[in-house]
Amino acid sequence: MKQYDVIIIGAGAAGLSATGELVTRGKRVLALDMGNTPARKVAVSGGGKCNITNMAADVTRYFGENPNFVRGALSRIGPTDILQWCNRHKIKLYEKEPGRYFCTDGAGVVVDALIHDAMGADIKYNHAVESVTRHDDQFIVAANGTKFCANSVIVATGGTSFGTLGVSDVGYKIAKSFGHKIIPVRPALCAMATSMFGPDLAGISVPVEITVAREKIQDNLLFTHFGIGGPAVYRASVRDISNGITINLCPGADMFGALKNAKQKNGKRNISSILSEYLPVRIAKYFSNNDVRNIADWRDSEIRAIADRINKTQIQSSDIKLYNMQSAEIVRGGISTEHISSKTMESKLCPGLFFAGEVLDISGDLGGFNLHWAWASGRIAGRYA
Repeated sequence: MKQYDVIIIGAGAAGLSATGELVTRGKRVLALDMGNTPARKVAVSGGGKCNITNMAADVTRYFGENPNFVRGALSRIGPTDILQWCNRHKIKLYEKEPGRYFCTDGAGVVVDALIHDAMGADIKYNHAVESVTRHDDQFIVAANGTKFCANSVIVATGGTSFGTLGVSDVGYKIAKSFGHKIIPVRPALCAMATSMFGPDLAGISVPVEITVAREKIQDNLLFTHFGIGGPAVYRASVRDISNGITINLCPGADMFGALKNAKQKNGKRNISSILSEYLPVRIAKYFSNNDVRNIADWRDSEIRAIADRINKTQIQSSDIKLYNMQSAEIVRGGISTEHISSKTMESKLCPGLFFAGEVLDISGDLGGFNLHWAWASGRIAGRYA
């Protein structure tokens, strides 16, 4: 059995970040990945342009049972550190929105840079890990019928979303075998199936405000044939939606006030034509149900009902189905951070065992926050393993 200082399970964003740190420290490193190429999620992230980091990365943009767990990592590996890394590798960046960085030449340059940093490590692809055990302060990792030995192990297997890229729950199984609790996983950064809106609206995108608990999210919503999607919905999906969500389809206007004013001043107009001043025509016709009555003939209670549907559509959690693990960008849930050091990413239950990236119960907001967590947690695990 070949002896290594550290074995890393997973050659994705977190795993390769850890590998680079360990190589710099002169460690003997083996990285095992079940796929045939490295960093597959990185390669498709940001529509192939890799949303590599976000200057707004702080604890408020992360979710899980204990989002405060990210504080230490973010304080030591911030967005400027990632920008400096890009500069060293001559990776050209642009801001799609202020502070949200993408790669001008595509995500491939990021994968190339990660592999460059990992030179000197053994990286084995198509190696599905079967088990990790510990004997006499040594870890034995079994993969593809072969056993490898190391002083430390870093589990960076990612989540179980986006199955077409090749994913596995082995990280959860390893953690559980050493006594760690697993928070049940669900899709996140994904669309929602709901019966609240009909398929007539599919394909329309509008700026909205979605309220989840006490938080208000302002972004674009896309109506789909099965419900709703788009950035606003993706962002809502990573939060706790157990009490449902409220959608304001026209956050810049008090629709009841606008319709009441029109009733008094332009009583011969129909509601659909009035709504179309604020919303796309198809949405206006949908909410007015193509009613051609003059607005003067509408009761205030009827006007209120339509205004409330536009300004505060409430969707109960029972009418929301997150859509779905195959298409979700990430999962919410994973290995509980309760027994993991936020300073080192090391298990408090098993010295020498480390965790990094999406395999942990840490989920980031849409906009580069999950990749930033992978870089930060991976580097820190690599510094201490």
